Amino acid sequence: MRLRPVLLALLFSFAQPGAWAETLSNLYQVSEPVASQAPEERDQATQRALETLVLRLTGDPKAFASAGLAGVRKDPQQIISQFGYQAGPAQALQVDFDPVSTDKALRQAGLATWGANRPSILAWWLNETAAGATLAGDAQPSAAPLRQAAKHRGLPLKLPLADLEEQLAATAKNLEGTDPAPLQGVSHRYGADALLAVHASTDGSQWQAKWRLWLGNQREQGSVQAADQAALADAVMLAVMQRLAPRYIVKPGASSELAIEVQGMTLERYAELGRALDSLGARLQSVSGDKALYRVTASPEQIRAQMSLARLQEVDPASLPQPSAAPASAPIPAGGVPTAPATPEPLRFHW
Repeated sequence: MRLRPVLLALLFSFAQPGAWAETLSNLYQVSEPVASQAPEERDQATQRALETLVLRLTGDPKAFASAGLAGVRKDPQQIISQFGYQAGPAQALQVDFDPVSTDKALRQAGLATWGANRPSILAWWLNETAAGATLAGDAQPSAAPLRQAAKHRGLPLKLPLADLEEQLAATAKNLEGTDPAPLQGVSHRYGADALLAVHASTDGSQWQAKWRLWLGNQREQGSVQAADQAALADAVMLAVMQRLAPRYIVKPGASSELAIEVQGMTLERYAELGRALDSLGARLQSVSGDKALYRVTASPEQIRAQMSLARLQEVDPASLPQPSAAPASAPIPAGGVPTAPATPEPLRFHW
């Protein structure tokens, strides 16, 4: 059965989100601090905003300097929809880049991008000073630099309530440990895709942090240093973003057209799956019962990473009925037409 465009529109309009991954609405909006509104200061901040965006979308620190983006670096206005100044303790230039023009420029430069559907991260962040240790909570002032850093680097961030039970679990020992089990018990209610454990402390006039990230079977860790808490938060989020990006980005030429069969589809899940597969250019081919068949342009590894965001599991090929052996084919007669190669089996997933 093929679905008509009108029916698809209805499916997407009535469906409600259920996955933990988040679609960032401000992915193409960048704020950079400025000392004044002078034209020279504005131009410099615009260049920094462009560099931030390119890194946010590609995960590659070398992408901004690529030859393919020379024209955009020379004239960023061609992909900017609007800009303005943000008032506050620290004045900033806010630049809104046009998503369509930006993505086109990156494609023409031969750069692959990471879409707006990204894994949500629950951060257990412990700040330790001479006065004691404090767990950053959702409603505390210490949350502000963490949120700003996550937004700056294009990461969906969640913070805990930091109640007594969570403070007892998020100790320096547990945050620096290799086993996420002590944190998982108090993390479940927040429904995040990844856990980020950070132990930050002062070393004289410097801040330093050791961090660990758990996302499915992916384990990452590192350490950073910075002059203050805001810079430290940005350094951690930058490191996390650069570790995550390769999981979801496929370099040009490394992808091909593949089929995906998804079992257990419901009305709500069409929109949910559409968000997960949006960056792969998914095209719904057919629906049969609770099974849907899609065509995408990606690598198997990228498909598996995106499907994991929607909480789907891959069907074990060994559990599928094995086709009976086909009889030996007769030789192709002279002048006959050879048989077309068999269509590759789709990757199968279920809810």
